Amino acid sequence: RMDFMLYAMDAIVNQAAKWSHMVGGHANAGVTVRAIINRGGEQGAQHSQALHAWFAHVPGLRVVMPATVADARDLLIAAVLCPDPVVYIDDCWLYNLEAELPPIRELELSSITPECLRMGSDITIVAAGFSTKLALEARQELASQNISAEVIDLRVLNPLCTDPIIQSVQKTGRLLVVDGGWRTCGLSAEVIASVAEQVSPRVLKRPPGRVTLPDAPAPTSRLLEEIYYPSVATVVAAARKILA
Repeated sequence: RMDFMLYAMDAIVNQAAKWSHMVGGHANAGVTVRAIINRGGEQGAQHSQALHAWFAHVPGLRVVMPATVADARDLLIAAVLCPDPVVYIDDCWLYNLEAELPPIRELELSSITPECLRMGSDITIVAAGFSTKLALEARQELASQNISAEVIDLRVLNPLCTDPIIQSVQKTGRLLVVDGGWRTCGLSAEVIASVAEQVSPRVLKRPPGRVTLPDAPAPTSRLLEEIYYPSVATVVAAARKILA
């Protein structure tokens, strides 16, 4: 569980992430650490944290976060084959997904970029991990309301490639970022900042929006969890607000 990885932060952040830099590229810490986000189920604040933005903040660490069955397999293989230290983050809320998989592809992790999972013209929805599943389900609901949403799955959080996002926002003129982490200094803020830096204000038809966890530890009560965690309805409402 990602919560318990905090005991290994020195080894991951101060050692593995810095080795290649400290020795001028003559050595690499080719280690892959699998981190599981294990939230919900009344487990409380110490067992439910999504700390992907922490690790994505650290230079020298590659951070991947699969959202599909194929990526869960292929990104893990790519992470293990990568000479750099990789934090591979998966979400237990995706474990029920099933799919018929194509043959294994040995991918170069450095070449993997965000993927457009669904094309659209009215709004761009960017997400990673379980939030991508929410975005895809919200897209279906929006489609029933004659709203065409484009869904982009980040896949790799560090280094973050924003080119597909920029291209999509230049087409739709609207951006919504869905993130399963906290709001302040989170992944959603980084995506929105990157768009603000690279997309002309004249292109944006509305200010970007985001759906995140509130800045509070996870509750233990099941009733409070229903309020705390974003849902498909939350994403749909946020998208409609931007489109209003």
